[in-house]
Amino acid sequence: MSMSDTPKMGPIEWALLLILSILWGGAFFFSKVALGELPPFTVVLARVSLAALALFVFLAATGRVVPRGRAVWTAFFGMALLNNIVPFGLIFLAQTAIPSGLASILNATTPIFSILIAHRLTADERMTRAKLTGVGLGLAGVAVLMGGNAFVSDAPPLWALLACLGAALSYGFASVYGRRFRRMGVEPVVVAFGQLACATLLAIPIAAAVDAPWTLPAPGPATLAALAGLALLSTALAYVLFFRILAVGGATNSSLVTLLIPVSAILLGTLVLNERLTANHFAGMALIALGLLVIDGRMLRLVRSQPPAGGRA
Repeated sequence: MSMSDTPKMGPIEWALLLILSILWGGAFFFSKVALGELPPFTVVLARVSLAALALFVFLAATGRVVPRGRAVWTAFFGMALLNNIVPFGLIFLAQTAIPSGLASILNATTPIFSILIAHRLTADERMTRAKLTGVGLGLAGVAVLMGGNAFVSDAPPLWALLACLGAALSYGFASVYGRRFRRMGVEPVVVAFGQLACATLLAIPIAAAVDAPWTLPAPGPATLAALAGLALLSTALAYVLFFRILAVGGATNSSLVTLLIPVSAILLGTLVLNERLTANHFAGMALIALGLLVIDGRMLRLVRSQPPAGGRA
């Protein structure tokens, strides 16, 4: 695909992309605040249930119909497990031990896992030289980020880092699994509601068995506000904005949000939560970001399109 083949985004879409990165970066901030008083699976339940309710209202207000077939709801449950229950649970568990900014950096490896999984499980998304280079850079970034722990006395626990990578791996499987909804003719925002509704049903018994939330003290105003922000802003509204950007700008442009999420998450964690990251974390983030840019391909196309020094445009 040439650069001219990439769908064009106007100022509104670029602004929405920036807002989306703040909303999804803010998810790490909101969850970190909520985890100060509530256990991880209770936070998962609050996030998916409130977001499902908000999207149900949105679908009703816009006249969208939710399908009722067994096959599509079975697929919704599969998507809920891969895209909500497993990654949310792992990330929230990890955030009880590591800074929110660090969790967001590891989460940025999701496209790398998506490429590896798609190469193995699909026939039309094979590995290319650019993808292989980008994957290599991204994995090198993970190695730098995690390898630096050997030189830091108060390094974050390895299990928490691996949990974040496990969440990114689950998101990678979800990106391939979710391709079936297009064949089923289900609109993406309806998929978002369906998976969140199913995630709510799955999260209820898990939270009840693990956290027994009815025995917990009532959360304070800051925690309630964080839960509302996590569910309504960073989940329900974020899905609506993402699918708007996807419809206008295409998958390539919308994927740029992956590069921006750690920036907002780190800024919020640093300015509000007083979190601090070490040099190897930023070095790892730089390599992961470079890998994502190589995978995206536009940087290479831009370099190739430039005239040689002393030449004519």
